[in-house]
Amino acid sequence: MNPYKRRYLLTFPMMTIGSLLVAVGFNLFLIPHQVLSGGLSGVSMMIGYITGGNIGWLFLILNIPVLIWGWFSLGRRFVLWSTYNVLMSTLFLQLIPVRNIAHDILLGAVFGGIIVGFGSGLTLRYGGSSGGFDIVASIVTRKRDLPVGMIIFLLNGGVIAILIFFTKNWDLALYSLFSIFAAGKLVDIVHIRHLKVTAFIITTKTDEILSKLLTHPRGITIVKTRGAFSSAERDMLMTVRTKFELAELTKTIMTIDPKAFINIVETVGVVGDFRRQENP
Repeated sequence: MNPYKRRYLLTFPMMTIGSLLVAVGFNLFLIPHQVLSGGLSGVSMMIGYITGGNIGWLFLILNIPVLIWGWFSLGRRFVLWSTYNVLMSTLFLQLIPVRNIAHDILLGAVFGGIIVGFGSGLTLRYGGSSGGFDIVASIVTRKRDLPVGMIIFLLNGGVIAILIFFTKNWDLALYSLFSIFAAGKLVDIVHIRHLKVTAFIITTKTDEILSKLLTHPRGITIVKTRGAFSSAERDMLMTVRTKFELAELTKTIMTIDPKAFINIVETVGVVGDFRRQENP
């Protein structure tokens, strides 16, 4: 089976597993110790701890405006999968009982963060998110070349500040920060959006491919080439993308020109603006 088709077939189960892992990290590791996960989930936990409200339903309600923002900024596919993940996470939070698996709060914070981070990274890797600050970070990383996990970590600093302000409990805040840091690192390990590749595309359908690719905020350079054996002149398109974007790029090109030749190489680094330059 074509590897790109296999990836799309795996999207649904991987999204479901990612949502399940997020709920497991919450109910079995973080919530029993009243440790926060950060982001909107952390806000929903904080409200739930204070008011006794259902954290799962609070998580869903808080995500609605962020999902609407993502709809206009990130595209329908990403937001639809993110909505699915938020709904599945909410469902799993109702089904999985809150149980104290790790009796030590440090173990709960560390392993809860690892499990939540792995689940969030899995959903991001397959084209969605677990909602909350994942969506905000995905919007930011399209405008600034920064790791998603580190953006989430920085945004979560605000949540920790709110926790300290209301509870004055520095120990709980530090444990929560430890959990958030572990989750952020796992997101960057599992999620490969920040790793770069350069694609060299030789095609006879330059205009058709450009009409699709130029809707994406990445630059493209056109190089005139000539075949050594056929002497036929063709265009070579050179573009730098992230590994996360590679599957969609390849699918788009092969759909328009099945005879296109694509050479993909690892990119050590990029100097300059990674995004497409907009005309003033």
